[in-house]
Amino acid sequence: MLISIIGISTYASAREIRQTPDEDVIILDKLSKGEKIILDSTLITSGLIDETVIVGDDTVSIIIPQKNYGRFDRGLYNFMFIPKGQWGFGLTASYGEFNTDDVQVLSILKDLDLKIKAYSIKPSISYFFDNNQSVGLQFNYSRTITDLSGLTVDFDEDINFSLRDVSYYSENYAASAFYRNYVGLGTMKRFAVFNEVELSFGSGTSRFKRIYNDEPRDTRTNSTTAALNFSPGICVFIMDNVSFNISFGVFGIQMKHDKQWVDGVKAGSRTTSGANFKFNIFNINFGMGVYI
Repeated sequence: MLISIIGISTYASAREIRQTPDEDVIILDKLSKGEKIILDSTLITSGLIDETVIVGDDTVSIIIPQKNYGRFDRGLYNFMFIPKGQWGFGLTASYGEFNTDDVQVLSILKDLDLKIKAYSIKPSISYFFDNNQSVGLQFNYSRTITDLSGLTVDFDEDINFSLRDVSYYSENYAASAFYRNYVGLGTMKRFAVFNEVELSFGSGTSRFKRIYNDEPRDTRTNSTTAALNFSPGICVFIMDNVSFNISFGVFGIQMKHDKQWVDGVKAGSRTTSGANFKFNIFNINFGMGVYI
């Protein structure tokens, strides 16, 4: 017997109906005829759907009660996804490599020899202090290596140049505290969306080597950063206690302080800040999580 709840379907039996006798008769009559029943939040909160699960030593409802602070009731409900008291362990890793060898694009770009390697690893631990809500810590290590052995650009007689022996190296460490709020999308506890708020602090070093006026030049930079990031995402349980996660960076505020040395001589320092209010396709994270 299928009951349709504002676009979300779930199964229920007649013994789960706890309305007044008149309502019971009407609903049972529709169920016996195979008709769909459209329910609103008043029916749910009054006990029509009262499916429960066992969490620890308690029996709780699968629908997490939420206060409506003057908002429209759109018939959307937060189903329990991960119960209170569980620990989560996650790992996000990425690796990318790009390599060209004597690439030529028409007659403009010639002798391009570029090699790029980038990878990062992010272990995390979290604790669910309430149903579908967790706080945790995350550590991040990333490294990027870029080597440009040669590049020739030739537009015409007035615009042409060549580069050779250019390299860039960076290494960064960061630690962050985060809060993550899940919204369960059904009674099966398999799919959910989430929003994550992260406060991170990090430091890193970079080195930029190139040929300038036919002489090698070496620039080193030490950086310290602080950032507040907001990242929505999707979580899918592929096993009972193992999930796959995708998150997207959409908004962030960052402050950064740099100190720079050129050929071993201090060149200066600067402090910058900025905010990002757009979807960043280069800030998509894939990860796995284990919950116990």
